[in-house]
Amino acid sequence: MYRIIPFMALVIFSAVSCTTSKSFFTESLKNNYNWSDNDLKNIQFYISNDIVLWNEIQSGQSRISNGKIKTIDGKKIEEVVIKAGTPGVFLFSPKKDNLAISFDPNDDSKYLIFGPSDKMRGRYVLLAKSWNNNLGKVTYGDQIYNTYAASAFVNLLVDINRSGRTKVVSSTPRGRKI
Repeated sequence: MYRIIPFMALVIFSAVSCTTSKSFFTESLKNNYNWSDNDLKNIQFYISNDIVLWNEIQSGQSRISNGKIKTIDGKKIEEVVIKAGTPGVFLFSPKKDNLAISFDPNDDSKYLIFGPSDKMRGRYVLLAKSWNNNLGKVTYGDQIYNTYAASAFVNLLVDINRSGRTKVVSSTPRGRKI
């Protein structure tokens, strides 16, 4: 029994020490590394929380590519849910410091815009065309969708390998003899 406890502690320590941590993607992180658009295309992005987009479907509209259709009070609603932790890729910068990130594996026209927020200490958060009455309006594909105000606090995340920040070059001279 006593031999199992140190072994289990070693296994748990090894598992914890091997994990990568996701960190907030911030304006200072982007500026410190001076990443270009080509560099950003090689970074895997994630989101911190779920993003729910919905759109009322007008009669005669039947083009649903992804998402679910719900009926609420007799209205047909298309809903797109992007779950927390979903990987996304950088497509382009529509404005300085704004990033178009796509989470759809098949359609580059379906992206969301993220930008730095002063209120969130420079973290990149979901941007909307407008925020009114606890609802935001975002473009996703070729349609305008609604999203909850809580989506304004969804952060972009990136994997950062903390051990990779410092490179140590070490040498041990053998000494000199006469």
